[in-house]
Amino acid sequence: MTADLRIPAIQYLRMSTEHQQYSLENQSAAIRMYAESHGFEIVQTYCDAAKSGIVLKHRYGLRQLLHDVVTQAAPYRAILVYDVSRWGRFQDTEGSAHYEFLCKAAGAPVHYCAETFANDGTLPSLIMKALKRTIAGEYSRELSVKVLEGQRRLARLGFKQGGRPGYGLKRLLISPNGLPKQTLESGERKSIATDRVNPHSW
Repeated sequence: MTADLRIPAIQYLRMSTEHQQYSLENQSAAIRMYAESHGFEIVQTYCDAAKSGIVLKHRYGLRQLLHDVVTQAAPYRAILVYDVSRWGRFQDTEGSAHYEFLCKAAGAPVHYCAETFANDGTLPSLIMKALKRTIAGEYSRELSVKVLEGQRRLARLGFKQGGRPGYGLKRLLISPNGLPKQTLESGERKSIATDRVNPHSW
């Protein structure tokens, strides 16, 4: 299909910090292949890098996308997203459905390029999409519980959980076996996940 006959579409990319398979480059490559095989031309990209999919508030890329689509700021006829979880891991699945409906009502339906079902409104696709939305939200909820419990455990062991050290203190890098390694200057971060950081007086 020639470029002038292709349907103008936008792509939305989102990456948190969970898996390399969801890198922006991998998402974009998969979306580009989908666009080429389905007659779309990607004319603009909206992106939320290192953003959680739980809420809309801090996802400026998606917020701008919704604004542009709803106000018809440009002639987009489709929105291409890697999968359901990239669109969002909303705890309330109706939120995800609402934002998708706004786009569809404005004439720009959402296409999930890496899913095994077509987002065509048929009963099987509606069931699969609802299931995927629920799984995406539940994954985020379970991860939050695990992270919080991990932070509590480390706090009980005496390790500081983020933030600046108190007045007169510096951050000390500690090995997994409890031995001090080095002092971290302002802006420095640990490079080994199993190391810990604790405030220390000097």
